[in-house]
Formats: sequence, structure tokens, C-alpha cells
Amino acid sequence: MRLGVRRLVYTAVLAALAVAFQLGTLPQAFTGPAINANLYVSSMFVGPLSGVIVGLITPWVALMTGIMKLAPAVPVIMAGNASLALVSHYVGRWNKYAGLALAAVVKWAVMTLGIKYLISAGTTIPPAAYASLTLTQLFTALGGAVVAGIVLEALARFKHGRSYS
Repeated sequence: MRLGVRRLVYTAVLAALAVAFQLGTLPQAFTGPAINANLYVSSMFVGPLSGVIVGLITPWVALMTGIMKLAPAVPVIMAGNASLALVSHYVGRWNKYAGLALAAVVKWAVMTLGIKYLISAGTTIPPAAYASLTLTQLFTALGGAVVAGIVLEALARFKHGRSYS
């Protein structure tokens, strides 16, 4: 998994775009799908390493800027984002739509298990944070999958003059 100059530039631009979405004052119903769409595009268009890098940056930015106030959840979010990036890339090579859908489910499962682990280890998770970090993640990842599907199709047509599939 080499990250050449072109892929590095694409990754930097996509990471900056994800951070811009995070720092905007838009509601979570828009921001969550936008960041997930960015993760899908990073992974499926640029490469799995790109998706993982963007997925590791966004939770730290959220913590450092005060968007995320629950520091123990940062590694859980990172694991969820990385799983979305890897599953969408590798399954998406076989079938784009299966990759998009399965990645959303895997992200939700990884994050739900991670949050349940934190609770079992004694971390206090407020009910609103629990909802935001579990079931809400499934919906925002699926919303991001829809947007990413459209963006990936447009990118493929622009780059190759043909469909992504």
C-alpha cells in the first residue's frame, strides 16, 4: 500500500474537506453523512490507506476542537472509521454497492462493540453520546454511502469516461 505523491495530495485534500465539514456549524444530520461519504471516497477512489488516514484524523480534530468531549471514545471512532475504509475498499472492488452497505454495518458493529466495552470497563457514557456513537452511526454511514455512490460514479465518468462499476 504505497502512497505516491498524487494519492498523498488527494488524501490531504479529502482530509481537509472532512475537517472543513467538521468545523462547519451544520447539524449532525448533515455533517455525519458528509464525513462518512468522504471516508468512502477516500478509500474507494484513492485507496484504503487514504481512507484510514482520513478516518484517523477526523476523531482527533473533533476532540481537539471540542466537538467530541468524550476522549475515551476517540479510539472507538477511529476503529469504526478504519473498518469502514477497509471494508468499503476491499468489498467494493468486488461490488461497489455491497462495499458501501457492508462497510456501514461493520462500522456500526465495531463502534457499538467498542462503546459497550468502554461501559463494561467502567467508562461513563452519557445516554446521548451512547446513541450518537452507536445506532446513529449506522444511519450516518448509510447516508454517506448514498452520497459516496453518486460521487464515485461522477468521478469515474470524469476520470475514465465510463461507469465506476
